Amino acid sequence: MKEIILIKNGELALKGLNRRTFEDMLVKNMRRRLESVGKFKFTVAQSTIVAEPENDGVDLDEAVERIGKVFGIAGFSRAAAVEKDMDVILRSAEEYLAPQLLTVRSFKVEAKRSDKKFPLTSPEICRETGGYLLRKFPHLEVDVHNPDIVVTVEIRDSNAYIHGKQIKGAGGMPTGSAGRAALLISGGIDSPVAGYMMAKRGLELIAVHFASPPYTSERAEQKVHSLLKQVSKYSGRIALFVIPFTKTQELIKDNCPEEIFTVIMRRMMMRVAQKVAAKEHAGALITGESVGQVASQTMQAIACTDAVCEMPVFRPLIGMDKDEVVAISRKIETFDISILPYEDCCTVFTPKHPRTRPTIEYVEECEKALEVDKLVEEAAENARFVLISGY
Repeated sequence: MKEIILIKNGELALKGLNRRTFEDMLVKNMRRRLESVGKFKFTVAQSTIVAEPENDGVDLDEAVERIGKVFGIAGFSRAAAVEKDMDVILRSAEEYLAPQLLTVRSFKVEAKRSDKKFPLTSPEICRETGGYLLRKFPHLEVDVHNPDIVVTVEIRDSNAYIHGKQIKGAGGMPTGSAGRAALLISGGIDSPVAGYMMAKRGLELIAVHFASPPYTSERAEQKVHSLLKQVSKYSGRIALFVIPFTKTQELIKDNCPEEIFTVIMRRMMMRVAQKVAAKEHAGALITGESVGQVASQTMQAIACTDAVCEMPVFRPLIGMDKDEVVAISRKIETFDISILPYEDCCTVFTPKHPRTRPTIEYVEECEKALEVDKLVEEAAENARFVLISGY
């Protein structure tokens, strides 16, 4: 009896003739994520992927933990792979599922027979297995409507698979299947959640972080590294570009009205991020903005920011409140990192009385005091590259 992981791929079943391309991408992502755990053989058949360890000593607990964070998976189960013989199936079900069956009061059996040459039909497999388990575990009772556990027997081409509880997967689409986008990340709660949400829809992430020493510390940048490591457990490895931003912020402070400082700063950030994104073949930007959360995120301020953008800007948190964002950040374990007390460049030179309804004409007039193109080019050219991986 060999233990494997059975993976159900959810949304990919809707992709018609392109489904195999998405499945290949999902397998590639899983293989990369499990690389340091051990070698696995992946077999794709009928909306299910079988991940089979190729050698002894593979830490299957760690493999299951990592599989649970791979986007594109609806659900998965640890399963026993056995010979397609009913006596073997019954004995293996008793042995393999005993730890689970001893802790519950009710069960039911489901059977899936894709190999139509198997001598028993699906209902017959259910009756045989259910009766056998009732004899071996007399404390159990059958409940077909609301069982504590569903025992599943799958008869496939090469093996029979036996498993109990299915674990919910991360859902979404395989990372990279929707292209690449650049995440503007500070050190706060919102931007890591925004990156996670867009990676779930199949985007491969690169990240852009603006650093302003001596106003921001090295620990502030390390905080961003830690946040991206956590996000990368879901999205896969992330290329981070750290942008030197001190000169730009000081020039804005010295030459532009204080009330409009934050909007001009964000416009400069978007320009630089677009430069980096274009060089890295990314087709969109991602931010953690939410309407009305702060003065620079009013509808008018967002319009001023978008006016300099030549590519789409995805804002997955735009209609969410803070409690909803915090709940996701706790789920993906970025919250405790985000609240560490290290300032990011977005809090440097924050105006006391920001203008909440700026006009594009007014902002553009204020920007004439800056050499915008030169500043953007310098910042993008001096970007520092760091490769981030959670595994």
